[in-house]
Amino acid sequence: MQITGTFIDEISHDIPHQNWGAVEWDRDFRHMKDMGIDTVIMIRCGYRKFITYPSAYLIGRHGCHTPPTDLAELFLTLADRYGMQFYFGLYDSGFYWDTGDLSQEAESNKFVIEEAWGRYGHHPSFRGWYLSMEISRRTMGAVEAFRTLGGMCKDVSGGLPVLISPWIDGKKAVLAASADMTKEDAVSLREHEREWDEIFSGITGAVDAVAFQDGHIDFDELDAFFRVNKEMADRHGLQCWTNAESFDRDMPIKFLPIKFEKLRLKLEAARRQGYEKAITFEFSHFMSPQSAYPQAHRLFDRYMEYKSTI
Repeated sequence: MQITGTFIDEISHDIPHQNWGAVEWDRDFRHMKDMGIDTVIMIRCGYRKFITYPSAYLIGRHGCHTPPTDLAELFLTLADRYGMQFYFGLYDSGFYWDTGDLSQEAESNKFVIEEAWGRYGHHPSFRGWYLSMEISRRTMGAVEAFRTLGGMCKDVSGGLPVLISPWIDGKKAVLAASADMTKEDAVSLREHEREWDEIFSGITGAVDAVAFQDGHIDFDELDAFFRVNKEMADRHGLQCWTNAESFDRDMPIKFLPIKFEKLRLKLEAARRQGYEKAITFEFSHFMSPQSAYPQAHRLFDRYMEYKSTI
């Protein structure tokens, strides 16, 4: 199971920003290409007041800061250059994280979707959308928001595919700001299946692919949860990808590049269940040969050795 896609975390609100410019980003896209990555997903075009492109709507309506560089344009230009597919991530106002209610995200993003397509839809690499609101359970307003936003994305772009990447509410699903690494009230496999079967039934036609984050459950739980995820996706006509997290959730320092053995365990579990694609969060910080983390350089080396054997 090879990693063929990666998120780009341009805001970096809970991991250090690397302060790259156009030269460093061009170099990173070349490294991605060398690793076999054909899909890049901008995880969000903005989070609260920080945004990736000079959005007239977000600056005027939400008081967002004007960015020094149009990163969306830069990423799409590089995706064009290196023959990759680019998925545009929507805006995250932070309202959901404060209230647990996703219903207001549709109001903000209906303007962002039209604005983004008008500015960047001419790029040949613009091949899809990412709904950036991350959930794990039957969250208030989630089905309605996903169905509405996915439909808007498809309507404005002529039906381009829509991706979501939820998380499993497992024992490692703790807040990044928490000193804890695990919790007691983890979701059971049966609860997970019941809730997500309901969610999938409500978003059919508006969402095309789901890539569950794989880091919130124990390694001996991977096959069971992965099997259920694949069965549900097949039942509702969704592509089933895996979001192979390349950072470690098992250490008190949040977050460092993952031990390669753990990454391999997760990729092999996805292979056994017949997943269509593996993407990662995320190459530039945790796997790139030019990452600020030296451990990422070695993870790249170990992954490339592994890739050469399959």
